[in-house]
This record gives sequence, C-alpha cells and structure tokens, in this order.
Amino acid sequence: MTDTPEKLDYSKTLYLPETEFPMRAGLPQKEPEMAKKWKEMGLYKRLRASAAGREKFVLHDGPPYANGNIHIGHALNKVLKDVITRSFQMRGYDSNYVPGWDCHGLPIEWKIEEAYRAKGKDKNEVPINEFRQECRDFAQGWINVQAEEFRRLGIEGDFDNPYTTMAFHSEARIAGELLKIAMSGQLYRGSKPIMWSVVERTALAEAEVEYAEVESDTIWVKFPVVAIRREGFADQTVAIAEILKKQGEDVEPADVEAEFAELLTASVVIWTTTPWTIPGNRAISYSSRVEYGLYEVTAAANDFGPQPGEKLIFADKLATDAFAKAKLEFERLRQVSADELAAITCAHPLKDLGYTFDVPLLDGDHVTDDAGTGFVHTAPSHGREDFDAWMGHSKALEARGIDTKIPFPVDDAGFYTEDAPGFGPSAEGGAARVLDDNGKKGDANKRVIEALIAANNLFARGRIKHDYPHSWRSKKPVIFRNTPQWFVYMDKELGDGTTLRTRALSAIDQTRFVPAGGQNRLRAMIEQRPDWVLSRQRAWGVPICVFADAEGNVLKDEKVNARILEAFEKEGADAWFAEGAKERFLAGEHDGDKWQMVTDILDVWFDSGSTHTFTLEDRPDLKWPADVYLEGSDQHRGWFHSSLLESCATRGRAPYNAVITHGFTMAEDGRKMSKSLGNTVTPQDVMKESGADILRLWVMSTDYAEDQRLGKTIIQTNIDAYRKIRNTVRWMLGTLAHDHGDEIAYADLPELEKLMLHRLAELDQLVRKSYDEFDFKRIVRALSDFANVELSAFYFDIRKDTLYCEAPSSLKRRAALQVIRKLFDCLVLWFAPMMPFTTEEAWLSRDPSAESVHLEQFPVIPAEWQNEAVSEKWKKVRTVRRAVTGALEIERKEKRIGSSLEAAPVVHVGDAELLKALDGLDFAEICITSDIAVVAGEGPAEAFRLDDGTKVTVEPKLAEGTRCARSWRVTKDVGSDPDYPDVSARDAKALRELAALK
Repeated sequence: MTDTPEKLDYSKTLYLPETEFPMRAGLPQKEPEMAKKWKEMGLYKRLRASAAGREKFVLHDGPPYANGNIHIGHALNKVLKDVITRSFQMRGYDSNYVPGWDCHGLPIEWKIEEAYRAKGKDKNEVPINEFRQECRDFAQGWINVQAEEFRRLGIEGDFDNPYTTMAFHSEARIAGELLKIAMSGQLYRGSKPIMWSVVERTALAEAEVEYAEVESDTIWVKFPVVAIRREGFADQTVAIAEILKKQGEDVEPADVEAEFAELLTASVVIWTTTPWTIPGNRAISYSSRVEYGLYEVTAAANDFGPQPGEKLIFADKLATDAFAKAKLEFERLRQVSADELAAITCAHPLKDLGYTFDVPLLDGDHVTDDAGTGFVHTAPSHGREDFDAWMGHSKALEARGIDTKIPFPVDDAGFYTEDAPGFGPSAEGGAARVLDDNGKKGDANKRVIEALIAANNLFARGRIKHDYPHSWRSKKPVIFRNTPQWFVYMDKELGDGTTLRTRALSAIDQTRFVPAGGQNRLRAMIEQRPDWVLSRQRAWGVPICVFADAEGNVLKDEKVNARILEAFEKEGADAWFAEGAKERFLAGEHDGDKWQMVTDILDVWFDSGSTHTFTLEDRPDLKWPADVYLEGSDQHRGWFHSSLLESCATRGRAPYNAVITHGFTMAEDGRKMSKSLGNTVTPQDVMKESGADILRLWVMSTDYAEDQRLGKTIIQTNIDAYRKIRNTVRWMLGTLAHDHGDEIAYADLPELEKLMLHRLAELDQLVRKSYDEFDFKRIVRALSDFANVELSAFYFDIRKDTLYCEAPSSLKRRAALQVIRKLFDCLVLWFAPMMPFTTEEAWLSRDPSAESVHLEQFPVIPAEWQNEAVSEKWKKVRTVRRAVTGALEIERKEKRIGSSLEAAPVVHVGDAELLKALDGLDFAEICITSDIAVVAGEGPAEAFRLDDGTKVTVEPKLAEGTRCARSWRVTKDVGSDPDYPDVSARDAKALRELAALK
C-alpha cells in the first residue's frame, strides 16, 4: 500500500456507480439529433434487412388526411401503431410499417377554392386538371410536413416510400376496384334521400357528418281524414265490437259503423322539427304497438289552431302534452285501433296549394310514443326511414292506385323545385330556400308555417334544441334530399348465395376486436346501413369512371376498362378529365351518343377503403390481409367500415384479421379540447418542452380504448414516472461500469439473485402476453412497479453494500453484477418500443459499439430462471422484512436512529413457516441493518407488529460496536486488521485485494 490508512480516501476504494448517462434527460435537444441519426444510418432499411425471411406481421396504416399539422389525436394514433410494429419486430417478426396519406376530397378542394376566392378567381374558369394539380401540390406539401412531425415522434417506417391515394398507381387501383364492383352488377344509379351539403354542393356519407346542437322550429300539423277504406273491413264489425267491449266500452256491432264513420271528421296530428319537409310529405307512419285515441277539443285559448268540437287522433301517451302545448282542453272519446288506422286516408295539409294526392297511413317499425304525437310525418324525399317505410309499402300502395314516385322538392342549392307547389320557382316571391350558401336558415320554414296557418292545419308550433347533422368540413348544417346518385347494393344476391351485407356480417364475426365491444358496434352499423352512396359532386378525387346510358345502365366492356386503367396508371385519374377522353376510351367501339361519361367523384371513403389493394396486395414487403387495423373509434363508421365493404364486395372477406380502436383525447378537466377555451395540447408543444418519450409514455400509460385526458398536471405526472424509470436505468448503467461480464452458473447464484431472475421470467411472460393483447398500460405499470418497488427499494437497496464494498473476487458481488446486466437488458429491450429515444441512449451508453437497440430482439429467458420454490420462500422473507422496516421507520421518525445501519433489532417470529424461510439467510443484510437477532415465538406486548395479523414482532435495538469508516456498518470487528484500523474485517480484506490489483 502506498497510502497510509490515515490518508486513504475510502470513497475511492468503493465501486460507486459511474456513468455519463445523465439524470437530466434533455429529451427536447437529444431526440431530434437521434431521429436525424436514425435517418442517416438508414435504420428502417437495416430493420428490414435484419428481418428478412421472418414471418410477416403487418399493421396497415389508416391514412391521415394531408391537410394541416398533426394534432394530439394523430400523436396518440401513430405512437400506438409504432409500439405495435416495434414490439412485433423485436419478437421475431418482419414487422414493416408503411405510412400512408389520404389525399383526395373536399377539405383540400375547399382550401384551394378559398385561395381562389381571396384572389377573386373563379374556379369554374380554370381547366379542371389545372385545378386538380393545385390540389395535388397542396396535399404533397402537407404530406412532407406531417412526415417530419411523425418522425419527430419517433415513428419508424418507410417514410421514403409511403403510400398515397393520389399516386397514379393508387388511383388506377381505386378505379379498378370500382370497375370490379360495376362489372359484377353491384353498382347502380338510383334516387334516394341522402345527406347533402348545400354549402359544399355535394353528397356526404355518415362518416363525414358530425352532430351539433341547434335550435329549430317545431310544428304539430293536422292531416284531415278524408276516406276510410272498406275493403275487408265491414265484415270485421263484430270483431271490432268485441275488442271495444274488452276495452270497457258498451257497444254493439251495429254501433261500430257510426263510431267508425266518426273518424271521417277527425284529423291525424304529426310532429316534426323540419317544417320545410312538409311539401315532401307522402304518408303518415304509425305503429301497431302504440295505443291511440280519438280526442275532442272542449276549450281553446290560442290565436290559431283547433277549436272546440274538433276531433283529433293522438298516441294516448303523448296527447296531454300536445294539447297543453296548443293551449287546449280536451276529452278522450275512445280508442282507435291499428286496423282502423290502416284503413284511414288523409288529405295533405296543403292540399289547396296543389298537393291533391292521398296521404295513406303506414304501419312502421320506426314509430314510437317517446315524443311527438305517435305519428311520423313521412317524406320519402327527406329521410332514410321515411324512404324505407314508403318503399316497403310500395306494392300495396300501387295496388291502391297511389303513385309511389318520389319527388325532388329541393335542389342542390337548397331551393324548392316545382315538385313543391306554392314554394318553387313559379310561386309568388320565387322559390323558398332551406339553407343559403353560408349554411344559414332560409325562408322555407317561415313560408311553410304561414301556409299551414292559412290552411287551418297548424295544430301548434314551438322551438326545440336538439342535435342536428353538420358537415365536419364546413361545420354547417346539412339537409336530407332526394337526388340521383351512384350506389352499391347492400342486399343484392351476388351469385353465391350471399349479399354484401351478409358477407360483411360474416367477416365481422371472423375478426378480432380490441376492445371486444367494437364488434357489436360495427355489426349494428352494417345491419342497419342503407346502400352505399359512392358519388360526390366535386372535382378532386378519383372519378366514377364508368359510362352509362340515360336509364343508368353501365357499359360493361373489359376492353374499355383496360384502356381506362392503363391511362390512369400512366397519367393518373386526370386522364378521365382530359380533352378527348371519351373518344379515347370508347375507341369507336360504342355509340358515343348513347354512352355518357359519369363525371361524379368517388366518395373518399372508397379511396381509403381500397388502400389494402395497392399497399397490402401490391407491395412485396407487406401481405394481405393485414394482421391489424388500428384507428379511433369513429372509424367504425369510417375506414374500418369502408374497407370492410370494399373488400367484401371484391374479395368476399375483410382486409384485416383484427381491429383495434382508441378513444379521443380530452382536456384535463374532461372537456373537449378547444382553441376558444385555451385547453388544447399540441404534440409539438409537448415535444418542445418535455420530449417525445414523455408523450409516448403518456400514450402507453393510459387506457387508450377509452377517451383520455391530457394537460399540464398529467404531463407532469408522466415526467415524474419517466424520471423514476430513467434513474433506475442510470443506476444500473453506473453499476455496470464495473462489470467484467462474468458468467456464473445458475446453480451457484445466491437465492436473492435467483429471485430476481425468477421475476424476470414472470415479467417476460407478462410483457409478451400484454404486447400480444395490445395492453400497453399493463406493461408500463408492471415494469414501473418492478423498477421502483422491487429493484430500487428492495434488490438494489440490499445489494448496494455488496456491490460497492465487497472485494473484486466476491461471488456475491459478481453474481449481483451478472443479474443487473440481465435486468438492464430486459428492461431496456422491453421498454424500447415505447420509449425509443431513451432506450437507444441507454443501450449505446452501455455499449457504444452497438448499432441500435431497435435492431435487437427481446431477451430469451432460460427455463431454469422460473423458480417457484425460491419465489414462494422469498414472499415469506419479505413479509418478515416488512415488519422490520416498519419498526425502523418509527425509530427514524423519532430520531432514535439516523439510518438502518445503526440498528440491530430483535425479531420474534411466531409462525413456523416464516421462521423456516429465514433459515440460512443473512437477514441483517436483507434488512440493511448492522446486525439482527431472529428468535422463535411471540415478542413483548410493547414491541412493533404489523396491523395485518402477521405473527412477527420487532424490538428495535442499537447495533453494538464501531462504525466502519468505509461501509458505515456498525460491527465489533472494526480494527481487527491492524493495517486498516478503522474498517471492518470484511472491508479490510477488500482493501487488501484492491491494493494487490494495482
């Protein structure tokens, strides 16, 4: 020894942690540098090369829209996808992530039009393909921006070769899918009520609509009864009389005719929140499950409406409220049966304006007595249920001589047409309008209500607040209007005994849903959905590239189709709009006067629903079907829905094996994020202030299947959780600076090390199972608890003395280093998919020569690590230890000791099993005391004991001896080695061994 004991700095003789891995992460500065490095080193290509030949796992990216910076929902979505693909890649799969973008559609077109309007430029004066190119350039600009923002999040994928719906090949494949559907007879031109945006002048799908509260006019309208059909009814007078008797009425069959005739003086009353649809009324729906009555007005206190003596028919449950609304007093005369209602014919309330047709009553399943009058105003031009009710009775109505043709009362600009007599172009004052170009209410409601009052057929009026559909793009109300569009049949037999609906429902049954409730949700939508309307009246997108005659028949010629698809492949969908396109595609083989080009644009959901064809099928680095589709829960009616229908229409099954859904991110107080409320959280701000790994940890920690919350407090909570994980990793890195890679046989390891390896074996099963089940919060919770509770507060705490103080040759020390090496590898690799930046930094700190943690695989856990016997024994050991630490904590609080090394407690164990578990252990080391005495039996009554009834009592006592100047343990052998008079014998031996190594 060169130093005398008096001059020896014992701190320099300890194996204290040494690492350049900082406590302060500095993620906002480090992460962009790391992302840049990954890009420069071609990490994506290296991942693909390393996975060559493995079984493929494919998560197909639902395309975000190329319009604006990413928001917190994008971040949530992409992080979930990235974690899934990374976790499968690190578990032996070729898990390739190909990002994609949805590029067509109204939002982009709207942006270009806004720019035109700002410049006083008319879109209609610009050649269509010039306009389309501007849309294309706009989309590409935002793709570039979003791609960099996704990369900043740590998303790894083929960003150099993504898919886009506007790529020429993509447009050709989308067109090809449409032509497959057309050639199989599933495409047809029809006229149905659809959601229509007056502002945007286009049809909308349900997925393009959101609901917002509005205040609407609401009216109760009288439809006078004008006829009672006698066919098959007169013979029922006896039966009707019997029914009336059962209801408590004293009536004979002869009286029934009179009571029945009394209905001719009554009116059926309907209720609606859309007065402007009254000109479209063609029927009244009732329910045979609802009880109705005939009522007479006995007194009136109103400015208009029914007067005393008038008879009205209502659902019994709703009559009182309705009469109160109209300020009327009434009495109930009798019940009106379903048979009677079926026989009634009413007049239209605006008959004198030209609505001279009969209005029949139809039994409808959609009618309830929850609100209104129990009768539903049925305007097949303006509602799906109305349309279905009308068409469902069409044969019976036609047999009665009723014209079932559905009118077109409202045009694309929201004006009434001549199909709305008294309100159309020829009416006094010109055509009334439902909505104007800005989505504001027009004069339609006012004029219809005034006409009803004039006709003495308005029962009552009011205002109501309710949710109403709005375009999610313009945020303006939409209307339902009957208009010719292109549809795909849901229920047409497809030649194999199936329909598109039955195929889709069968595919849903064969798909795994996470969470499971998504299956029922999507199934209900498919069961109830109408035919798929494909056409949009816009310019930017893939056209419905078919030729049709005046009757809507589609030209079926594969040679024409081949020319179309060849042109699209080379020139994109612009080829359809190019000069001479009609002649080019028909090539003189068909009559150009008979066959006209359809100029409508495909619903963008058809575009995105077709992405599986030009990604999964056409890319050799992917496969069809995808293993997983993952999007927000709104995509049950969006991308999951359209992909299912498109694939089932062309391939008979879903393009996915599993569907995962996540909720939406709310503000910290549970409210929707809103700029006006100032409660928005952007991923850009979080990354700038805290780092992407903090945002990713939040995503991983939350129950993503439900709506989540995010704000400053929640971000701080995740920062705190991250710091604990980081500090655990940092301590391991510092400790492993002294590791020489020794490998000790499992059989020779101390029990405590075997316990830690057993826990790794258990965690390995949990981590792999949870990654399989996409249950990320379970992994974060398990690994965080393990790091904080079992490692930092237990294993590391116990082993610090061994690791810092024992001699280089110590088996226990070398065993601990070996286990910490395994702990580090497992924790960093398991966390790598979730926190790619931090784990990369840690991995390279441990081994600077390594390429990347993301090129590694999850650790392979030897079977021998699974040791239930050790685990069960140490559960007992830790039970006794918990009593000791509880007693010492009181001693510290009372300042009777400074640290646990000053103590030498006496532990009384009254449980034979617990006592046996301690046999042969250095229990003082485990409790981090300088000494300890374990005795059998009950301890003194005043001794410390746990509240849970554990038969362990602890007498705190001070350790006897002298404090070791190196390890701080209090022992009786300090000074036993004359060369090191102020340290224990154990430490003196270590110092002598260290000196010999110099």
